[in-house]
Amino acid sequence: MKKKTSSRRVIVTVAALALAMGTVTAHSPAHGNPISTQNVIFEDNFDGAAGTGPDPAKWRHDVGGEGWGNAELQYYTDSTDNVAHDGHGNLVITARQGNPAGHQCWYGTCEYTSGKLTTAETFTHTYGTFEARIKLPHGQGIWPAFWMLGNDFGNVGWPYCGEIDIMENIGREPSTVHGTIHGPGYSGGGGIGNAYTLPNGERFTDDFHTFTLQWEPGALTWYVDGHRFSHLTPADLGGNDWVFDHPFFMLVNLAVGGEWPGYPDDGTQFPQTMLIDYIKVTA
Repeated sequence: MKKKTSSRRVIVTVAALALAMGTVTAHSPAHGNPISTQNVIFEDNFDGAAGTGPDPAKWRHDVGGEGWGNAELQYYTDSTDNVAHDGHGNLVITARQGNPAGHQCWYGTCEYTSGKLTTAETFTHTYGTFEARIKLPHGQGIWPAFWMLGNDFGNVGWPYCGEIDIMENIGREPSTVHGTIHGPGYSGGGGIGNAYTLPNGERFTDDFHTFTLQWEPGALTWYVDGHRFSHLTPADLGGNDWVFDHPFFMLVNLAVGGEWPGYPDDGTQFPQTMLIDYIKVTA
């Protein structure tokens, strides 16, 4: 995948936006999981042998340490030190402190390594239900995400290609995830979306949770564990263009630092792991 010059996230103010729009908590109406009645067109259950990398027929690594448009600190590698099956049905993305290979980042020698996967060269699709079951990491400056970009990214650039963030979490908020869209006129800190907070002090790092996007012509709907918490249509864009009616590809990654989550502090422990049980797309 080509470099995403100023994307995920220049979303410095999305937390404030979510507050302004109303953070949704788990008393939201529950809806049945929309994936159950549809045909699976992409599926990875991550059943590979322990220590093996992701299936190259489904995933490719994004590699580099240029900050990814957000002043992130990690170098994304293609090493099984950072992305590997655990032998128990999960793919594990691991963010590590240190840089034995001496990779260079935008600020000098990289202080962290991690992993980022994309289907840009293997799978793109328009509409359907996109779902992942993930156990998140936590800690100041830790930033996991499951998201999508328009497949015309290489031609029109960001944000004109469109971006759909199915799930993002900033580690200092272990009970809250965000679902956001970005496009022309509503990119970066102007991204449009909502947040979902678990009840009773529960944390996304304590167990697996299911993150789902239902994508239809002119409509996007987000769920956590079957709870609908956000629904967006062109009417929500204030007259800006809706750029979500063409093929997109998926990405999953674990960033360290950045303009939105901030940076690790003395209380941030490493390594941090993002465990992915499965990712499915149905149509």
